[in-house]
Amino acid sequence: MKSKAWYRKQLKRKPVQITRYAVQAMFLLFSLYIGLRFFKFYEHFLTNGKTPFVERPSAVEGFLPISALVALKVWLTSGDFDVIHPAGLVLLSFFVGAGILLRKSFCSWICPIGTANELIAWLGRKIFKKNFDLPQWLVWLLTPLKYVLMLLFIGMVLQMDIFTAKSFLVDHYNKVSDVKMLLLFLNISGFTLKFIIVIFFLSLFFRNFWCRFLCPYGALIGLGSILRMTKVERNTDTCTDCEMCTKVCPQRLKVHKMEKVTSLNCSACMSCVEACPIKDTLNMTVAKKKVNKWLVPVTFFVLFFIVVGFAKMTGHWDTIITYDEWKQLIPEAHSIGH
Repeated sequence: MKSKAWYRKQLKRKPVQITRYAVQAMFLLFSLYIGLRFFKFYEHFLTNGKTPFVERPSAVEGFLPISALVALKVWLTSGDFDVIHPAGLVLLSFFVGAGILLRKSFCSWICPIGTANELIAWLGRKIFKKNFDLPQWLVWLLTPLKYVLMLLFIGMVLQMDIFTAKSFLVDHYNKVSDVKMLLLFLNISGFTLKFIIVIFFLSLFFRNFWCRFLCPYGALIGLGSILRMTKVERNTDTCTDCEMCTKVCPQRLKVHKMEKVTSLNCSACMSCVEACPIKDTLNMTVAKKKVNKWLVPVTFFVLFFIVVGFAKMTGHWDTIITYDEWKQLIPEAHSIGH
C-alpha cells in the first residue's frame, strides 16, 4: 500500500491529471445515476403507476446524438429550437462548438465512454504490464473509420429537407428515442453483446481503441481542432527525447516527434504536459500564446455550467412532453418505429 507521502508527491507532480481522474469518476457515477433515475421513470409508466414516479432526468438526452443532429439542422436553418429533446441540442451544440477552442475536452474529462475506455486500458496494463501499440499501417487503415461513420450520420441528416426534419422531431419514434435506447440495453441482442465484448477485449490490449478509431461523436467534436487555435507545442531545443509524453498519451500520439500537436485526436487532457520532466519544454498554447495548463479544462467547465444553467433558466432544457403523453407512449415504445 502506498504511503501518504507518495500520494502527496503524485498530487504535486501531476495535479491536473489527478483532478481529471476525479472528475471523470464523478461524471461516470453521475451518468450511472442518470441511467438509474431514467429506468425508474420508465418503470413507473411500464407498471401503470405501481412504482413511484421519478422525474425524467433531461441529461439523458446527451445520449441521443442523432436526434440532436436533426434538431441542430432545424435550429440553424429555421431558427426553431427543439422542444422535444432540448437538452440534447444544448449539449451537442456546446460540445461541438467548444471543440473549436478547447479541442476534445469533453472526451478526456467527462465522456463516460471515454472514462470506461481508460479504465479498461488501466486494467489491461495491470494484467499484461502494458498496453500494446498497433502497427502504423493498421493505424492508418483504422483511423478513417470514425470519420466515415460521422459522415454517414451527417449525410443522413443533411439530405433531409426541413419539413422531414421537423416532422422527425415531433414523431413518436423521436419522442421515445431515449426509451428505445434504454430498451436496447435491457433487451440486448446477441450482435450488440458480441460487439461490446470485442471492443472490451480490443481496449484491454490497445488503449482507447473505441475513442481512437470508432467514435463518430468524438470525430465530430474534434473537427474544431482543424483551426489549430489550441495546441500543445514542444520546444525542440530543451527536449531530451525521453518519450515520457508519448508514453502517457491516451490517444497514443507520438508527441516526442512533433513540434506542434495538431492531431484531431488530441483531447487536451494535459497528460503529456505534466509528464514532461523539463520545464517549459511542452506547453499548451491558445492563439499561439503560452497559457497555464489549467486554462483549457477550467474554461471548458466554466462555459459548460454557464450554458447548462442558461438553458435551464430560459426554458431550453426540459421537454414539453407531458405526463399523460408519456403514459400513452412508453408502454408502446417497443413497437413504435417497427
